[in-house]
Amino acid sequence: MRDLAVGEADWSFQYGSEIVYFAVRRQPLRRNSSINIHVEPEGNVLVDAPADASRASILAAVRKRSRWIQGHVSAFLRRREHVLPREYVSGESFMYLGRRYRLKVIAGESAEVSVKLRGGHLELRLANPLRQMVREATKGWIRDRARKVFADRLDAVLADLNWRLPAPTMRLQAMNAQWGSCSPSGRLTLNPWLVKAPRDCIDYVILHELCHLKEHNHSRRFYRLLDKNMPPWRSRKKRLDELAEVILNM
Repeated sequence: MRDLAVGEADWSFQYGSEIVYFAVRRQPLRRNSSINIHVEPEGNVLVDAPADASRASILAAVRKRSRWIQGHVSAFLRRREHVLPREYVSGESFMYLGRRYRLKVIAGESAEVSVKLRGGHLELRLANPLRQMVREATKGWIRDRARKVFADRLDAVLADLNWRLPAPTMRLQAMNAQWGSCSPSGRLTLNPWLVKAPRDCIDYVILHELCHLKEHNHSRRFYRLLDKNMPPWRSRKKRLDELAEVILNM
């Protein structure tokens, strides 16, 4: 295995005949010896490292877990092969809070766009039902629902914490490879597409990010916090990972 990168911003390693690229996120609050590696929902590899970690130490950590990384990347890519691009036409399957609905596009006379859940359908009524218009209406509805659902779930998770924590500020940001993040200052960022997941999976993501307010890494102490506050978090994470390619397919 050899490093193929030539610049500080370019990171990769070779595993067998394949080249795996990864991104490095420098974190000033991370301890010198702590380098954590994640394979994100769409198969992207992200490495959290201290701000002063050397290139050699980061590459050594990645090489040490190269088999694990490649295994997870391959699994994500295999699952994604079967996901077709969205057409935004009637009859297409759509998820919201873990349930599947059928998209129903209706050409209406009014210029006002209407998006509603009716029975087992997500009903879109708009004057110009072109694909792009349907796509934008659907995404707008998701964002509106995400704001309300995430605020409700954040309150519920905060109420069950075994330590006191003031409610963080929250914002939405569409991401291709992350469910959320939490800044050291306490700002919670969540992917609006996460509202397509079951509520217990949403709660897991929120708790995961809140735990970073106490532990700014993925140390043993961080996972002990998760275990203490949500014992079944591993099964929820597994379920969310299995749904990732469907949830993120917008």
